Amino acid sequence: MRKLFPKALVVLTLLLLTHVMAVGLRAPITVPAPKVSKPIKTWTGTASWYGPGFDGRPTASGQPYDMYAATAAHAWLPLGSLVRVVNLTTGESQVARINDRGPYWGDRELDVSYMLASRLSMLEPGTANVRIELLEQPPRHPQTP
Repeated sequence: MRKLFPKALVVLTLLLLTHVMAVGLRAPITVPAPKVSKPIKTWTGTASWYGPGFDGRPTASGQPYDMYAATAAHAWLPLGSLVRVVNLTTGESQVARINDRGPYWGDRELDVSYMLASRLSMLEPGTANVRIELLEQPPRHPQTP
């Protein structure tokens, strides 16, 4: 009789613990699929990438450059704009936030971060023919006098 008590106590404790944990559990939070919107503007050009030599240096937006972030540099798009970059050779695409100015080399249209270049298969060649799709621009704030 004495040996049954500790075993029954262990079983009851496990059942109680399981019940307490189950009561605290909730269904997983679902994230709605991102809204796929029609691009505001689309054009093609040459993209290059920049990486380790610039990592940590300030960008035109004031943010430090992070070569592992989904960011890009463009000459005239408003800082904070969201673009989809499509490698026309491979079909791979990535979304990037414009946070810097450039590129300043030749007739290149866009400089992407090291991470984006990796995901667009353009690390080794250094450049790629791309389609740039402007997805979103930051809201314009009225200028105060």
